[in-house]
Amino acid sequence: ERPFEAALKGAKQIGFTVVSLSVSLIAVFIPLLFMPGVIGRLFREFAVTLSVAVAVSAVISLTLTPMMCAKLLQPHSKEDDGVFFRLTERLFEGLRFVYRWLLELVLRNQPLTLGVTLLTMIATGWLFVRVPKGLLPNQDTGMILGVTEAAPTISFQRMVEEQASLERIVSHDRAVESVTSFVGGGGVNATGNSGRLYIRLKPKNQRSEDIGEVIHRLRGACADLTGISMFMQAVQDLQLDSKLSKTQFQMNLQHADEQELVEWSARLRDGLQKRPEFRDVATDTQQGGLQLKVEVDREKAARMNLSTQAINDTLYDSFGQRQISMIFTQLNQYRVVLEVEPQFQLQPESLEKVFIKSVSGQLVPLSAIASTKVVSSPLSIQHQEQFPVVTLSFNLAPGASLGSAIAALDSVKQELQFPESVLISFTGSTAEFQSSLRSAPWLLLAAVVVIYIVLGVLYESYIHPLTILSSLPSAGVGALLALIVTKTELSLIALVGIILLIGIVKKNAIMMIDFALELERVQGLSARESITQACLLRFRPILMTTLAALLGALPMALERGAGSELRNPLGVTIVGGLLVSQVLTLFTTPVIYLYLDRFSQWFGGQKGRLQSVNPVEETA
Repeated sequence: ERPFEAALKGAKQIGFTVVSLSVSLIAVFIPLLFMPGVIGRLFREFAVTLSVAVAVSAVISLTLTPMMCAKLLQPHSKEDDGVFFRLTERLFEGLRFVYRWLLELVLRNQPLTLGVTLLTMIATGWLFVRVPKGLLPNQDTGMILGVTEAAPTISFQRMVEEQASLERIVSHDRAVESVTSFVGGGGVNATGNSGRLYIRLKPKNQRSEDIGEVIHRLRGACADLTGISMFMQAVQDLQLDSKLSKTQFQMNLQHADEQELVEWSARLRDGLQKRPEFRDVATDTQQGGLQLKVEVDREKAARMNLSTQAINDTLYDSFGQRQISMIFTQLNQYRVVLEVEPQFQLQPESLEKVFIKSVSGQLVPLSAIASTKVVSSPLSIQHQEQFPVVTLSFNLAPGASLGSAIAALDSVKQELQFPESVLISFTGSTAEFQSSLRSAPWLLLAAVVVIYIVLGVLYESYIHPLTILSSLPSAGVGALLALIVTKTELSLIALVGIILLIGIVKKNAIMMIDFALELERVQGLSARESITQACLLRFRPILMTTLAALLGALPMALERGAGSELRNPLGVTIVGGLLVSQVLTLFTTPVIYLYLDRFSQWFGGQKGRLQSVNPVEETA
């Protein structure tokens, strides 16, 4: 045939297949548009971008590609074929011969193949329950946040010394490039006994350990310091927590009685520390701080002509941060702050040296009108919705997933007989994980339902969309097995990979069924003859498109550069799903096609409706 006629014939033959593939692939992304939470907003742009790209690709495939084939492809003889072409052609013919032999064997044992399909569906559900689950993969960004904490009674000067000792230990680690440290209350530090360390690691190509191993080594190196402790977490590009805690994952405990809340939060913290799934369990409660109470005898103060305002002003002038003046220079300006000498700020006995000026001008010692005592008091009290709240935070142990940690938390609550009056609510990334865990099965089910509806409209059939959807469990088994083998969590990134896999895998069944229906309608072949010829004729394009998708996803699964942790689950699920589904769908799809064909004949009407549709003519 001439190039133009061949290109037109090919476009007619494959046109409806391209439309079916494109429309059903766009339908896969519809559930991503309704994914809840912050993660849903992130993936919404992703879904829209891919949907537009698929639509544009379909238009190009039906217009530009046939034109380019008519212009560029020219008739040639076998003598023009090179050595590489002849070798690859022999390899393909050998593969097709083996596939023909295996296909005949499978069609002679259809009940066994149907049983394999049913077992694949069961295995998909079982693996989905068993696979470790998480929200987002932990990234190695090269930045570690260390939150330090000392005793509530520590002074600022002592805190600076302890922090400096900790900083020296961290900075001498072989993987650390630089350390930034600060202490003191205010800003991100709620109390004066806490501090921050921002630890920048060397680039990944200059160190042999990942960030988790570095944190583990630093934790052991700093364990010998008794005056200060440090909680570390890897800084992530995607931060979902509303406030910064000592460790990565957070939950709030809330109760009307503050003392009971502190008591039960301590019990829960101790219980979680005994479980192997948790590391660095911490709370933001700061009990045991020292408070100096000054009780003024108002009658004595009145007899000595001392007002309450004068007493407050004198104490604030001595130990507060009162600005009394501003010095201006040509280049800068300086605030003048009134306070007592630093050596008089450290001991409670210094209050005995404080004198207050009365209205008559006399200096009255503070000890003459007031008594002092040191009491225990919390350094800070957090509130949420007008109730006291304690934030409990934790890191995950190596190999543990967020799903297993939440299951362990429920077990600890049962062991402690945790009261229902103490409300536990997850926040930040933990709350997003809970939401995504509840919505993930419904998102996958919604994707399958939408695909079924779209294929049912395209084929005007209730039956054969089920044949196409029967290829999806094999992809799910492959993806979940790949996650388990590579010790990768089923995160939201992996879930998006599975949704993408649904759109990629069903193309095999669509290409087979389209051609089989045309052979039944045009040439009057039986269902078995038509599906056998369709499988053999479409074997090459199925193999080519699968290899193209596989090779495209392989770099994402294997790369180890900066930020690769967010892309690896996507590549792992696609590669694993394609490897398993490519083998199974080539044999299970023909068997499912034949069983559903018999089913439609038993109940009547449906098959005749199928054969009345001419997809090629309608597309043309």
